[in-house]
Amino acid sequence: MLKLSKLCDYAGVIMAQMAREPGKPMAATEIAQYTGLPHPTVSKTLKLLLRAGLLHSRRGAQGGYLLAAAPEDIRASDIIAAIEGPVAMTSCSHSDQQCDIAAHCQVGDNWQRVSQAIHALLESVTLAQLARPEPLHLTPPRSVSLLATDAPQRKRDTR
Repeated sequence: MLKLSKLCDYAGVIMAQMAREPGKPMAATEIAQYTGLPHPTVSKTLKLLLRAGLLHSRRGAQGGYLLAAAPEDIRASDIIAAIEGPVAMTSCSHSDQQCDIAAHCQVGDNWQRVSQAIHALLESVTLAQLARPEPLHLTPPRSVSLLATDAPQRKRDTR
């Protein structure tokens, strides 16, 4: 199963909450109250988002965490990368290093194509869109052809 970690999911929840009031500094305790997430989890997640440059922190009475950019300029892929690392289906999809079976691998290029399509889709989703209560209506970006291939389609054995 391909899915985000809980911490990555929580990062999206936290960032969406902050996007609803983008100019307002928010303390970790306040974010925990709004989101219903445990304070230690919120604090840990905020530190990762801060380290990735998605947030700024301000000390003092009027302090707290603020978005480092407008919600329209932060992408779903940015949030995922801050918590999980680069968006990639396989290790060869985001690294120039050859794996142990590269000489015999016949699927690496296709996994890279899938990774590129997923990344492009995540790049097309903004934090502003994630923060809205209505469902997203996504279409894959035209810049990526997921199954572009010259090979003929195989027929399924229907026996």
